[in-house]
Amino acid sequence: MTTQMIILNGGSSAGKSGIVRCLQAVLPDPWLAFGVDSLIDAMPPRMESSDDGIDFDADGGVTVGSEFRALEGAWAEGIVAMARAGARIIVDDVFLSGAAAQERWRNATGDLDVLWVGVRCDGAVAEGRETARGDRIAGMAAKQAETVHRGVVYDVEVDTTHRESLDCAHAIAARVA
Repeated sequence: MTTQMIILNGGSSAGKSGIVRCLQAVLPDPWLAFGVDSLIDAMPPRMESSDDGIDFDADGGVTVGSEFRALEGAWAEGIVAMARAGARIIVDDVFLSGAAAQERWRNATGDLDVLWVGVRCDGAVAEGRETARGDRIAGMAAKQAETVHRGVVYDVEVDTTHRESLDCAHAIAARVA
């Protein structure tokens, strides 16, 4: 089969967005990219710090509620619909619930040919990137570095601790059918 979607999972500041941009540059066909950060940005401000929305704790923890999950499900279904219509799609996500998040995507994608990619990064390195970025809650990268991968099954894994985004993109692109 021909790969229709590439879904990247990794913690905050692991380097997923850089890899996505590099994938778009190295893959021969055009690929559309969507990230969970864009989903969060698209939500009304009242969804933040809400029991039913998404809450970013001062220590870097993230909690999501039922309204967030419903909108996230609709977002995923919309992305999958574009793939079914013939667009090639890259998703940049953070599987806060590990295997349960992957299962939600598996249910949404159904019979589509998906390449599952784990983007790993040492927690201390991700934390340094988080500090340098200045747009993330301190502690988020360290908290997510390992937890987002619990129980998740990948077709390919890359580690950005000491590897550049372009090298990671080439490794992923080599697995795209």
